[in-house]
Amino acid sequence: MRLSNYYMPTLRDDPQDAETQSHKLLVRGAFIRKTSSGVYSYLPLGMRVINKIENIVRKSMEKYDSIEVSTSVLQSKDIWEKSGRWQNFGPEMFKIKDRHDREYCLGPTAEEQFTSLIKDELNSYKQLPLNLYQIVSKFRDEKRPRFGINRSRDFIMKDAYSFDVDMEGLEKSYQKMWDAYVEVFDALGLDYKIVEGDSGAMGGNTSHEFMALAETGEGEIFYTENSDYAATDESAKFFLDIDENEEEKEIELVQTKDTKTIEEVSNFLKIDQNKCAKAVDLLVQGNPVLVLVPGDRELNMAKLISYLQVPEHEIEMMDDETIRKITGAEPGFTGPKDLKEDVRLIVDKSITRYRNLVIGANKTDHHFINANFKRDFDGEIADDLLTAKEGDLSLDGKEELKIARGIEVGNIFQLGTKYSESLEAYFLDENGKQKPFIMGSYGIGITRSISAIIEQNYDDNGIIWPTKVAPFEAWITLVNKNKEDQKQLAEKIYESLLDQGIEVMLDDRKERAGVKFNDRDLVGCPYRITVGKDASDDIVEFSKRSDMENLKMSSDEAIEKIVTSIKEDLCK
Repeated sequence: MRLSNYYMPTLRDDPQDAETQSHKLLVRGAFIRKTSSGVYSYLPLGMRVINKIENIVRKSMEKYDSIEVSTSVLQSKDIWEKSGRWQNFGPEMFKIKDRHDREYCLGPTAEEQFTSLIKDELNSYKQLPLNLYQIVSKFRDEKRPRFGINRSRDFIMKDAYSFDVDMEGLEKSYQKMWDAYVEVFDALGLDYKIVEGDSGAMGGNTSHEFMALAETGEGEIFYTENSDYAATDESAKFFLDIDENEEEKEIELVQTKDTKTIEEVSNFLKIDQNKCAKAVDLLVQGNPVLVLVPGDRELNMAKLISYLQVPEHEIEMMDDETIRKITGAEPGFTGPKDLKEDVRLIVDKSITRYRNLVIGANKTDHHFINANFKRDFDGEIADDLLTAKEGDLSLDGKEELKIARGIEVGNIFQLGTKYSESLEAYFLDENGKQKPFIMGSYGIGITRSISAIIEQNYDDNGIIWPTKVAPFEAWITLVNKNKEDQKQLAEKIYESLLDQGIEVMLDDRKERAGVKFNDRDLVGCPYRITVGKDASDDIVEFSKRSDMENLKMSSDEAIEKIVTSIKEDLCK
């Protein structure tokens, strides 16, 4: 490809709304352009990277027996109503009507679509297992699109769905996709962790996320250094060392004037914050719910959503008027004892282990001290509703949890029968008995992977692409197009590399050398040849984008070095 005939509108300055390096460099390097909030177009360089990532994904998916199909992004309301997700998915779903007032959504995911696709034709255990995948655009009406294509309103995703006869089969399908994803992300050159995830709106009980490590990542990862444990902040578990043998004392009502926060109560009573039970006042689907957690911990909303089995958009903080109505007190003094109205009380399990807690008294400027679960108050016990913190102990109590940040580039879910039962997708087993398919769901963010790769591979000058996903493998800079010796040598090298199957860009523009060098570094292709003043002696400069060290050598040596290096990179 000759750059004089190519569309590559690079920019000198960072876009004003860009928060991350990947966003800045993708725009400046002419890979993407923003068309509206959270919506991007992909320019020629961007499309080349997308195509390479997609091909890497296809190769691994087919190796592990997944078959490519393509379904419409326009999905019927009917199938989403059957699964219960038409309302439960929340405001992130784009909903539209056709001219006949029939309702559809722009697919944010495709569990319903794939289940409907196979339900009438996949009807015997002899046809199982089956794994189908597609690579298409997905749509989510993000409340706050940010980080460029990392959190956009439409994005390209590979999603696969497995259908098995039983859980044993699902475990095998799940492991296959796990192995395929390891191959994919290794091929992309990513530094990543596989972590326990939260199934959220997807359903099922088991899920894992593939998190590319990046300081700008939105997700937090909790892990231990000497074990395989790693989990997202939404699902991380930890050990709380609590003295359960402390002798119970008599409950007592005490005045705590102007102490509405845990910190104020703790300081006033000279009691550690973990011995002060914090009441989180919520409205869940319009109904009052009180969640009790230790005062030094934060309620984990993802864990609560999983426990309640209620969509996030149907949970909100209780307003002050409602708090006064159900407690008879000003906000800040809510507690689990002597509530004025029936309220659903959920108690984190750790609360049941503490002795002699401080709790709100549902009376303004008052708290109870020495309160104990069961003796003084009761409620439904939730196993774990707490957010982990760095330094917490692992479940075995042997190591401290550490934190890293990451970008979720892949996820795998064991769905079970959530969708097959709701959409009445059944098969006949070997005994002729009708059973629902056991399903799995597996996603890879194609466009999000681009952001992750750049966040791990850039410097002050631009992107440093790994060879397997670089828009071009080699880049030839013709310093002065008006010099015939330079032009002829550049053309010779260009044709030689093309003949050997190398993807090469020849910068033959009528631009100053400085502009060409800056664009070359910004775009970030891995191997470069500069044809300049020594062209008459058949001498060029060879360099790698990763170290930018210029080495003078003959054109044939440079060609051989590039071809050999690229072949080695592609075989890794």
